[in-house]
Amino acid sequence: MLRGMPHPDTRAKVIIRHVPSYDPQRIRTVVREALEELHLRPHGRTLVKPNVVAAGPLFEHAHTRVEFTEGLLLALQDRGEGNLEELAVGERCGITVPTRYAYEAAGYDPMLERVGVKRYCFDEVPQVEIPLTHEGRLRDFLFTPEPVAKADFFVNAPKFKAHPWTTVTFSMKNYIGIQDDRHRLIDHDHALNKKVADLQYIVQPQFIAIDAIIAGEGRMLTPIPKELRLVIMGNNQVAFDSVCSRIIGLDPHDIEHIQLAHERGFGPMEMSEIALSGDVTFEEAKERAKGFRCGLIRVEKYFEGTNINAYSGPPPGHDEKGYCWGGCPGVLEEVIEILRLYDTECDKKMPKIHMVFGDYKGPLDIRHGEKVVFIGDCVKWDGQIDGELVQITSKYKDRSGIDPHDVKANDIYVKMAAMTAKIMEAKKRPFIRLDGCPISIAEIVLLLSELGGIQNPYFDKRQIVGFNRSYLTWRAVLAWKRMRGEPYQIHGATTRGAAAPELP
Repeated sequence: MLRGMPHPDTRAKVIIRHVPSYDPQRIRTVVREALEELHLRPHGRTLVKPNVVAAGPLFEHAHTRVEFTEGLLLALQDRGEGNLEELAVGERCGITVPTRYAYEAAGYDPMLERVGVKRYCFDEVPQVEIPLTHEGRLRDFLFTPEPVAKADFFVNAPKFKAHPWTTVTFSMKNYIGIQDDRHRLIDHDHALNKKVADLQYIVQPQFIAIDAIIAGEGRMLTPIPKELRLVIMGNNQVAFDSVCSRIIGLDPHDIEHIQLAHERGFGPMEMSEIALSGDVTFEEAKERAKGFRCGLIRVEKYFEGTNINAYSGPPPGHDEKGYCWGGCPGVLEEVIEILRLYDTECDKKMPKIHMVFGDYKGPLDIRHGEKVVFIGDCVKWDGQIDGELVQITSKYKDRSGIDPHDVKANDIYVKMAAMTAKIMEAKKRPFIRLDGCPISIAEIVLLLSELGGIQNPYFDKRQIVGFNRSYLTWRAVLAWKRMRGEPYQIHGATTRGAAAPELP
């Protein structure tokens, strides 16, 4: 069995509780009662993985709220009863942002100090190589932070949100944050759902508690708040995500990463095989979530009626109807919403821009003076722009050729320098090309904020001091560890509990 996976004789259970507000003591009681009902006691090295992908006043509904995590940690302490060697919180926030900044912006630091819980920044700890042997895997191994590999009792604490790439981000999708930047972006493209399914082999949580008090509709980083007043808990990720999906009216069989994990034996999907309990019925939960808006809107449709024209062809290995749900098109959707948060005049300021993805064979509706941006390694297009014959050829390389040992970490200031050169090029030519698979949110933010004269989030006065303080500390920590000879990558699953044997 996989480390942390419930015993085969233990029925998958999902508990739905009413929690009207972010009251840590109320959350503490609800979580403690769920742990008791599931006969779970945290022990040894207990690690909680929240979703703190983005934080701060403008991203209030993007992350697992600090009050929720506080109540969860207090309940774990209650049930630990002296069996805890360590109680810690660990996360890797959105790429190019130091995790310590996300913790600070979300208000986690004073809470963790008050509760007496250790904090791990997964971008500052060694990464452990985990071998994979199951059929259908994307790779023969994955890297995960050492605290995850060493955890004896793993708790997943996601945020209840829609997602523009994977439809939803509940428990399983929260695993993207158990990789650092350099490994996270590998296969974060049209194979993203398969990547999420492969990450399940690293560890399975003994306990799951999702922040659905105020859920997030439509998007991931800039979700539309929807009050559900729910805390949902369980002991099996497939069952848990299946119930959450059905609460918002989705069939989990249509959500690829849930279906894949089920097929690989990680848990049941059918309601008849899942025990439900709690003080909120499944039907009442569905009523509260009625009309919940999900992701998965094609980029062409998303930008209808704006000054951005998007054109998308299929990614490599797909027919003409294929679409890269896990890559660059979804990045652009998140970027425009971020820019709208920072600059209310964003749409008015934005000049006419044409964004092209994948193997696009159609015409571009371009007028003189309008910019065209070809995005990603796999983009291809032939045609004329301002009377010039343009042939954009694919630079895509099969992802199996990427060696995770050699990939480099992302650095926002390196990206800024590179993007400055691209912006200068864009001012001289009618088109530019951005390489990468996928292109990061940061790069598109930098490009569009400059081309449109829009407020650059990275220079926003509300966060520039805190961001740079966190950035410099992060770089200093890594430099100090290198000077001490501490390895950043540990090859071979040599740490306690790191090996993930196949399911029976």
